[in-house]
Amino acid sequence: MAIIEEALGRGLLVDVCDTPDLHFTARGAAANSQRVRAADTTGITLGNPSATPLDRYRAILYRKDPPFTVETLYATLLLEHARGHALLLNDPRGLRDANEKLFALRFPALTPPTAVLRRPEAIHAFCRAHSGVCVLKPLDGCGGSGIFILRAGDPNANVIVESATGDGSRAVIAQAWVPAATDGDKRIFVLDGEPIGALLRVPAPNEARANLHRGGTPQATSLTRRDLEIARTVGAACSTLGLSLVGLDVIGEHLTEVNVTSPTGFRELERLTGTRLQERVVDWVIDRLAGQSAPVRAAA
Repeated sequence: MAIIEEALGRGLLVDVCDTPDLHFTARGAAANSQRVRAADTTGITLGNPSATPLDRYRAILYRKDPPFTVETLYATLLLEHARGHALLLNDPRGLRDANEKLFALRFPALTPPTAVLRRPEAIHAFCRAHSGVCVLKPLDGCGGSGIFILRAGDPNANVIVESATGDGSRAVIAQAWVPAATDGDKRIFVLDGEPIGALLRVPAPNEARANLHRGGTPQATSLTRRDLEIARTVGAACSTLGLSLVGLDVIGEHLTEVNVTSPTGFRELERLTGTRLQERVVDWVIDRLAGQSAPVRAAA
């Protein structure tokens, strides 16, 4: 919403639609979109729906929370018909290639010890091998859903592993526990390969998850030398895939996740520091489209 509000403030035309609104007919790929008449922190005012060909748009911002379902896959394939006509943020090909949990595995020097496992005995062995404490995360979750802390010797350890894996029917991320997690989870925003801001999310008492809607508290923070190393290394890899706007989750010295679909926290950072990341994003879009004569029309 912050990006939409900023775009409107610049005089840009903005339409919005949802995944089911994308379709293809004899006239080509289109979206049943609605023009945004007004947007602010209280809500959004929309016009009447109309079918707009995707090749009419100059920029398309795709933001959809995980999980990455088969419907998400179909949406990214339909968005391919806008390639060559619109700036795609983020690129549908990159969204298909970069699972938010698994993409971090490309950077083993930056992450805690991590494994992808489904067999209960292998998960228990991994936990014992890493100080007896690890985090289990679903491959397609978001917002802290489905996360477990596994401790070797816990009477509930078998139940936790059975629940996380569906009795061994699905793989999970197993990650060594990082003690710095009690101090918070840093969300680093990266635009076109460069860090543009960061927000610390501190977990509530007796809660392992720092997600804001799970009771985490946002706090202002700064970027360390290690943060910059992580941000620029991962940001460069993301840029090659057309993943221009991403949010990196960093705990202590370690990268834990790469959020490529809908990294949040713009509003919280603005309230804490006055930093308006939405300005940077809209500036970047306008700069990329500079020199084209038609008025910028964006879909979100």
